[in-house]
Amino acid sequence: MKNELVHLIITSGEPAGIGPEISVHAAKKFLLQNVDTQISLIGDQGLFSPYLNDFQNERLHIIHLPLKTKSVDGQLNSANAPYVLEMLDRAYDGCMQGSYDAIVTAPIQKSVINDYGVSFTGHTEYLAEKAGNAQVVMMLCGQVSTTLSSSARVMRVALASTHLALKEVSGSITAKELLGTLSMLHQALNQYFGIKHPTIEVAGLNPHAGENGYLGKEEIDIIAPVIAQAQSLGINVTGPFSADTMFRIEALDHVDVFLAMYHDQGLIPLKMACFGQGVNVTLGLPIIRTSVDHGTALQLAGRGEANSDSMYQALSVAHQMVKNGSSSS
Repeated sequence: MKNELVHLIITSGEPAGIGPEISVHAAKKFLLQNVDTQISLIGDQGLFSPYLNDFQNERLHIIHLPLKTKSVDGQLNSANAPYVLEMLDRAYDGCMQGSYDAIVTAPIQKSVINDYGVSFTGHTEYLAEKAGNAQVVMMLCGQVSTTLSSSARVMRVALASTHLALKEVSGSITAKELLGTLSMLHQALNQYFGIKHPTIEVAGLNPHAGENGYLGKEEIDIIAPVIAQAQSLGINVTGPFSADTMFRIEALDHVDVFLAMYHDQGLIPLKMACFGQGVNVTLGLPIIRTSVDHGTALQLAGRGEANSDSMYQALSVAHQMVKNGSSSS
């Protein structure tokens, strides 16, 4: 990799949202600041033209994928659902074939794909299915806002479950899956983020981490025994802790990643601390995939006001993971 370009592909997301705009703006900025990078941007050329402004760079490749039907800013149309999925399929297949080193995804509208008749809960689950139903871990990371921390701090939060209804979370947490998640975090932080002995703190599922069984027994029956097993394997992990006290800014000086049991338990504190700078990373796939930490922002589409910082950070993290991964292999 030393003398080769890092080749990233951006899927530009929901055509009626801000995905095309932030994809172009972030790609332009990233290419100017990283001469070792090549970016392929996939989507309908017409969606990119308003933001390219005659920008030319031999390391930016536009892969024209025509819309299925005309897209109107801010107006969802399920007829374009196959277009959105084809972007993901082509990017994933290209990574598997070695054409690209990582995928960076702009936000999509899950409801559009479901309205089209395709069951879809998110990028994470869709790519996991393409990888043969691989166990994956959703991890978000970002620089903590300067309003919360006077020193530069990075916050990482991983999830033991992803996009599930709250009533389904408890049944989804098994000893096998939880141990796999901890092992994956330990390995990925070492391989892709250069942290040799990562420190992991684990939240309980219930209030007060179950209050010694009075508020739930998942901590006693599953979470604590798995933590002990992981410790015996050399993983630096502690818990379970009450989630309402675990996520502390000062803890970031010694905690490399927090593991939350469900989506909102982990992402509320992460987005409070890092919103606009956060990056979603899917661990456990045979490819590298990162994404923004926000949605399609239909109300901003076409107005030229969308903030591309999260997309730029997603490119940065993908770039870092490719470089670190290749040097450790």
